[in-house]
Amino acid sequence: MLETLIEIGRQARHSIEEAGDIETLEKVRVTVLGRKGHLTEILRGLAGLPIEQRKSTGEQANVLREELERMIADKTATLKRKSIGEKLAADRIDTTLPGFPFSRGRFHPLRQTLEEISSIFVSLGFSVAEGPELETDWYNFEALNIPPDHPARDNQDTFYLAGDKRLLRTHTSPVQVHVMEKQNPPLKVIVPGRVFRNEATDATHSAIFHQVEGLAVDERITFSYLKGILTLFVHRFFGANVDLRFRPSHFQFTEPSAEVDIQCTICKGAGCRICKGTGWLEMLGCGMVHPNVFKAVNYDPEKYTGFAFGIGVERFAMFKYGVDDIRLFYENNLKFLEQF
Repeated sequence: MLETLIEIGRQARHSIEEAGDIETLEKVRVTVLGRKGHLTEILRGLAGLPIEQRKSTGEQANVLREELERMIADKTATLKRKSIGEKLAADRIDTTLPGFPFSRGRFHPLRQTLEEISSIFVSLGFSVAEGPELETDWYNFEALNIPPDHPARDNQDTFYLAGDKRLLRTHTSPVQVHVMEKQNPPLKVIVPGRVFRNEATDATHSAIFHQVEGLAVDERITFSYLKGILTLFVHRFFGANVDLRFRPSHFQFTEPSAEVDIQCTICKGAGCRICKGTGWLEMLGCGMVHPNVFKAVNYDPEKYTGFAFGIGVERFAMFKYGVDDIRLFYENNLKFLEQF
């Protein structure tokens, strides 16, 4: 029995030392120390030996088992370190190789246009305000002097929430009302944001688009002040050589009202398909704030005057970049977007 133990130990030590990977080492462990392993069988057979032989054989078998378990544990740790080292060597990065280039991101043309418009007015002393896209009838219509029977309130033009008195704002003008409720004159503010109209999408119209609304309120503000601000803005945005004109118009929340046209940037005033042969492009609406709007926010219309204007961001982007279809801004076509 002792000779058998010695032989088992000799073979096991040799096999452990020669094992080159974890899988081979595990087979050695199972062969010697597993449930049916050689050493395990000897330990089970101790009961059939005489008492004196059982004691000495058992002691030597247990010593051998502890030795082999320790050798296997040490060898396992060695093989794991070797495996990790080989993996690291195989995955080693050659830092002398050129790196992978990263694609450079860019702003969407509408974002670029919106930022440029905002930066021009901020440089002229305007602050920037934001407000909710979900509005009430009061802020979107009534406070802006738009009566209940006005066509703009119809379901064909406005998105109303089912079973709710709220609606998706049709312009950013409601934010002006919020600002005036919280702030006393003098004030100059622009309101960039998304607006929503219940209309079909085509080359020049979209159900969702962007506006920049402007408002200035103080004592003795006149239409000439409005004209000067917008003239300066147009020249900064399109260039000093662009001609513009003011035409009388009508908006419920301004009186008097006007629309601003610029010389067509495509044909330079000669007449083309974009300007419908007129040589002029309709760009924005403006006017002096209606007294009823001031009354709605408890401003004294006898003391204060002000002007307001509304800029269509998509429209400005189309004419600046020569884009003839508004839908191109929303199709996420990289070939189109990478031009800007």
